[in-house]
Amino acid sequence: MILALTEIFISLTTESDLRAIVLTGTGDKAFCAGTEIAELSAAGTDSAKARELSERGQALCNQIERCGVPVIAAINGIAAGGGCELALACHLRIASENAQFSLPETKLGVIPAYGGTQRLAREIGHGRASDIMLSGRTINATEALEFGLVNYVVSPADLLLHARALAQEIAQLAPLAIRACLEAVTRGTDLPLAEGLALETKLFASLFATEDVREGTSAFLEKRKPVFKGK
Repeated sequence: MILALTEIFISLTTESDLRAIVLTGTGDKAFCAGTEIAELSAAGTDSAKARELSERGQALCNQIERCGVPVIAAINGIAAGGGCELALACHLRIASENAQFSLPETKLGVIPAYGGTQRLAREIGHGRASDIMLSGRTINATEALEFGLVNYVVSPADLLLHARALAQEIAQLAPLAIRACLEAVTRGTDLPLAEGLALETKLFASLFATEDVREGTSAFLEKRKPVFKGK
């Protein structure tokens, strides 16, 4: 699955008209149940193999996070281990009421290795992230919303409808501005405040060379709906 998703996201980089992506699982049981445990067992005491497994999963999650268009995770059930890390790499997360989240790797003698130790703490704070990882416990959709792990919780029947509606809403906005917002947030998180503010200013200024800024401001003044072209 990791290899397949990697190929898909690589191919999407050439889709100039792409405005948003919805990522979900099949059925209503699981978004993604995580890494194949047999694969971890097969690694045995081979630290080089273990490093390869971690780097492969991290590469996919980094690819999702940096793909340039919003990726919306529609979490339709279990998001455990690597599946939770996959959801964390997405920019927005919508959970079904039956969604469950966990990073239970400590129960197997390992730790999350697809970016979970870093992204979860950044999303919900060190205390709550440590609680989830050190206990290996599962939290439900209500807790995930309270913690700030997900943006919305909806009924299973409404999950994809809500995700697609959000994607359509985003798709109506200026794509270059959306891309710049994503870059400012994902890159800025790792920077000191002064450097993050400098990045924000640089991205803001760069947009003024685009047609979309002129279209957006003109449409507002003319009280009409803008037509953005991503140029």
